[in-house]
Amino acid sequence: MTKKHVLSWLFMALLCLPAFAQIQDPVKFKTEWNALSDNEAEIIFTGTVDKGWHVYSTDLPEGGPISATFNVDKIEGAELIGKLTPRGKQIEKMDPIFGMQVRFFESKAQFVQKIKLTGGAYKLTGYLEYGACNDENCLPPTSVDFTFTGTASGKQAAAPAEAQGNAANEATSGDTAQSVALIPLTPAMKVQTTDYWKPVINELNNFGEQVGEESHSWIYIFFTGLVGGLLALFTPCVWPIIPMTVSFFLKRTKDKKKGIRDAWTYGASIVVIYLTLGLAITLIFGASALNALSTNAIFNILFCLMLIVFAASFFGAFEITLPSKWSNAVDSKAEQTTGLLSIFLMAFTLSLVSFSCTGPIIGFLLVEVSTTGSVVAPAIGMLGFAIALALPFTLFALFPSWLKSMPKSGGWMNVIKVTLGFLELAFALKFLSVADLAYGWRILDRETFLALWIVIFALLGMYLLGKIKFPHDDDDTKVSVPRFFMALISLAFAVYMIPGLWGAPLKAVSAFAPPMQTQDFNLYKNEVHAKFNDFEAGMEYARQQGKPVMIDFTGYGCVNCRKMELAVWTDPKVSKLLNEDYVLITLFVDDKTKLAEPIKITENGKERTLRTVGDKWSYLQRSKFGANAQPFYVLIDNEGMPLNQSYSYDEDIQKYINFLETGLKNYKNKR
Repeated sequence: MTKKHVLSWLFMALLCLPAFAQIQDPVKFKTEWNALSDNEAEIIFTGTVDKGWHVYSTDLPEGGPISATFNVDKIEGAELIGKLTPRGKQIEKMDPIFGMQVRFFESKAQFVQKIKLTGGAYKLTGYLEYGACNDENCLPPTSVDFTFTGTASGKQAAAPAEAQGNAANEATSGDTAQSVALIPLTPAMKVQTTDYWKPVINELNNFGEQVGEESHSWIYIFFTGLVGGLLALFTPCVWPIIPMTVSFFLKRTKDKKKGIRDAWTYGASIVVIYLTLGLAITLIFGASALNALSTNAIFNILFCLMLIVFAASFFGAFEITLPSKWSNAVDSKAEQTTGLLSIFLMAFTLSLVSFSCTGPIIGFLLVEVSTTGSVVAPAIGMLGFAIALALPFTLFALFPSWLKSMPKSGGWMNVIKVTLGFLELAFALKFLSVADLAYGWRILDRETFLALWIVIFALLGMYLLGKIKFPHDDDDTKVSVPRFFMALISLAFAVYMIPGLWGAPLKAVSAFAPPMQTQDFNLYKNEVHAKFNDFEAGMEYARQQGKPVMIDFTGYGCVNCRKMELAVWTDPKVSKLLNEDYVLITLFVDDKTKLAEPIKITENGKERTLRTVGDKWSYLQRSKFGANAQPFYVLIDNEGMPLNQSYSYDEDIQKYINFLETGLKNYKNKR
């Protein structure tokens, strides 16, 4: 491989680098009246969008996300000219869940509606409605109210009425904040039992919020890096170097303590080198850029190709090595210097020499942590990797006698490399699946993906049994006991996936396989359907039946809601609990059905109007439970009191089962 190719793949490797749903306010809109002439004006809605969120544009296809729309409650002395028009930089991409092209804004969203003034006094009252999402949650359809009045004669009338215009100018997404000023529902809402709507935010908090989720993900990232470092240890590029390096430190000085200190310094240098790499990647690309890359179809294809190349390298087709000049130059510099700098340069030499084995592992690790969107994720992953890599050098320096019991280098190290190659090949399909869904190619539907994984893990099992040989394998036909058990696990996993070809949920691979709706042939039927989509009716039924209630706040345009229903609700135990032990009430916060009469409510000191059924359920979620993101699941008793802490987007099935069982237990204890 040429130096140019090596550098390009190194650059690509460097490039490849869920929460309690409290009320969120990620989009803030201001509304302006702009006079174009004596008889023409425009209303401009300008929104500031928080990092990680996006606001959908206008005129999206049916069945897709919530489009931005201009809605008029009252119009006098004026007429609309055309439709609501988006302005600014729109992003257009294929949405893999909706299966359609969508358009949206990031950072800043702007919409304009032109108005024709017919003469005399005018008054316009209405609202802009829009949808906003991030990678985990979607807001319900959110309205930005406006009222403009004036006189269209001669010079354009003074700006719209100040008292009402200012309120409109300060409108925000959902008019929400961390502390919500709540009021009881009025009789106009026709609520059968007012107590059902009683706020229970404090009671929910008493159950304990789901805190520390980010730190949990950091632990996962650190552990992933640690496992990667341990695997890198047992490769032909690293393992043979350990005894030579430790012996060098112990022999180059008569002072044993100094030798141990140098070994500690060597290990610490390894940690510093890889930690610096992780930090540099974050500083260069930024956490949001890494997260954007993880969901970008083109880069997912590149990730897939990169992992295939790494797999081929592990199989023995070629070696991805850095230019020998680099390692020779650093090694020469280490010999010319003394002290701590010399030891650091030796550690840097190890990093360069071992790149052919560690590079693919580091590349895969950085691709994985990029999906977290955390600022420190690459650094945490590299910290775990470096600690695992540096630990043996320090331990063997502290306990030199252990070197005698250290396994000899041999063909078993190549077995580890080839096994890693199979795993990287399997994970390459995961990234190809993202691109396939994004572009709608339908070449990697769920059964196709599973068929390929079945073949890959079956071949891995055959390899571990010695039935398949690769270029660097030795001719020893004996199969060790560890290899046999690894083969057993691989073959069993392949057999486990076979029922998935006919629609079995396969919980072990649900996080990697394409969604169930891409399955062409599905014999598995275990669906959950809500008994009610009306809160009051469902609560009355639950009271009569003596059952607890699970409220599912969802949306037609909520991507993660569909993921939960497919990945979690189809689990037999979950579906049994929901169908038999709970009364499931599903409330769509983007239901466009008009209410018989608009409802005026006061929230955060401002008067708002609930015009649709979705508005009503969205207000219920905010006022009663203090949340406004979907999916949002909450368990309550027949009086509307919570039975457990709420649950948001998390596809951990066992955690969801625990959530339901805890609520059921608390309900029985109350009776």
